[in-house]
Order: sequence, then structure tokens, then C-alpha cells
Amino acid sequence: MLKHRHFIIHKPYGFLSQFINNQTKRKKKMLGELYDFPEGTMAIGRLDVPSEGLLLLTTNGKVSEQVRSNKIEKEYYVQVDGIISQDAINKLQKGVEIGFNGKKYITKPGKAFSIVKPNFPDRTQKIRDERHGPTSWIAITITEGKFRQVRKMTAAVGFPTLRLIRVRIGEIFIGNLKPGDVKEVNELI
Repeated sequence: MLKHRHFIIHKPYGFLSQFINNQTKRKKKMLGELYDFPEGTMAIGRLDVPSEGLLLLTTNGKVSEQVRSNKIEKEYYVQVDGIISQDAINKLQKGVEIGFNGKKYITKPGKAFSIVKPNFPDRTQKIRDERHGPTSWIAITITEGKFRQVRKMTAAVGFPTLRLIRVRIGEIFIGNLKPGDVKEVNELI
């Protein structure tokens, strides 16, 4: 019987959450550059190129399906443009209207609150400096994962995302993994 393998990685800024680049024009950094993953390894969910943080990988499609279900919480630390208001946080908690597949969509209620700047290394590409105005950090926890959902949510309440780091999926935390670190684990759920 085939023994499946599972990995936790800290996806760095600028990497695609996949192993094969289907675009011939632009050279993108791929997950396979971080580690010698076994054949058949797949990312569970995705983080877009400018997003960072926790990404789970597996060779088991059934585990992938379970983790991507709406029962598993995903937590993000988000740096936003401006000092976010309590009113905006309340809206994020209740659900906001975003666009998805050309239609309007109301996000499911989630958790959101202000946090102090987390202790992550600075991003490889500078976001901006203080001359452009203040920024603030929030934690957002959702159970769904529509395309670029967290970015769309913060923009919908008037505080666009500048930096997005996923820190938790279910009971799995990013811990002290640094950008580019890969850790093999026995199981994911």
C-alpha cells in the first residue's frame, strides 16, 4: 500500500502555489524550487503570488478535499492601508459583499480583530514606507476560501490589503517556520 506524504511550508512572497508553470511568457517561482517533493504532491488550496504563509501539501487527494472543506478555519494576519476602524472590523465579522465569478457574494461570518504587528521577517519586496501614511494589522479567520477573498473583504470595508500572511489552517500553525522552510509531517488532520 502506498504511504502518503504530507508537508507544511511557509510559502514566500512571489511564489506560485503550484509545481508546473502553464505560462510560457513569464518565469514564475514554483513550489518545487523549495524542496524535492515526491511525485504527485499537490498544494491544498492556494495562496496567490503576493501572499505568504502556511501552505499544506500532500500526496493524498482525500486529505486535500477534507482540508479545503468549509469546516476548517483558515487564519490570516493582514496588514491594511490605514488605521482600521472598529466599524470596519465589525463588518468583516458579519460578512461583506464581494465580487466572485462576476456575481455579488456575501461572505460568511468570521472572526476579525486588531493585532499588533506580528514578528515576521520583512517581505523581500518592500511594501512601502511611512511617507505613504499609516498601516495597521488585523487577524481574520474564515472557513471559506473564494478567490482572493480576504483581499476583497478588506477592500470592501475601505482598508485595502498591503500584506497577507496565512498563519493557521485548522489546528496547524505556521509556528517558527521561516519563508521557504518545508517540514514533513506524519498527518495533516
